Amino acid sequence: MPVFAAAIIVFGLIKRVAVFDEFIAGAKEGFATLYAIAPSVLGLVFAVGLLKSSGAVEVICNFIKPVTDFLGFPAELAPMALLRPVSGSGSTALLVQVFGDYGPDSFPGRVASVLAGSSETTFYATAMYYGCVKIKNIRHTLLAAIAADLTAAAMSVVTVNLFFY
Repeated sequence: MPVFAAAIIVFGLIKRVAVFDEFIAGAKEGFATLYAIAPSVLGLVFAVGLLKSSGAVEVICNFIKPVTDFLGFPAELAPMALLRPVSGSGSTALLVQVFGDYGPDSFPGRVASVLAGSSETTFYATAMYYGCVKIKNIRHTLLAAIAADLTAAAMSVVTVNLFFY
């Protein structure tokens, strides 16, 4: 990293750019972006905390249990699949819990690993990217992203069954 930073400074000096002034301007723009997206991110963090502490995740998991059982999706991964589009850190905590309870080489552990690697924090990314450029109409983005997350959940089971069992 120090070599990379030095290379940028040297390149800027060769091109006769006021490197420090440009750095300050970029930092100001970064703070403006942070200010613009902070409400969306704070709202999302609040919603995740509310869902986890209220027990809503467990209620939803119990509601969809017949579907997950029919599809062969491990019931112990339903909370992770539901939380992954909302919170990366929350779903990672659930991933670690699955590893602790079942082991990383177990069927649930492998499915959880594939799911974590193939899905996205949809709501966070949407709030971050669209909030950053101040787009309020996300059109079909959310529907397409949720469809991709559902596909990732289904295909994680298929992939593990095909390649590991």
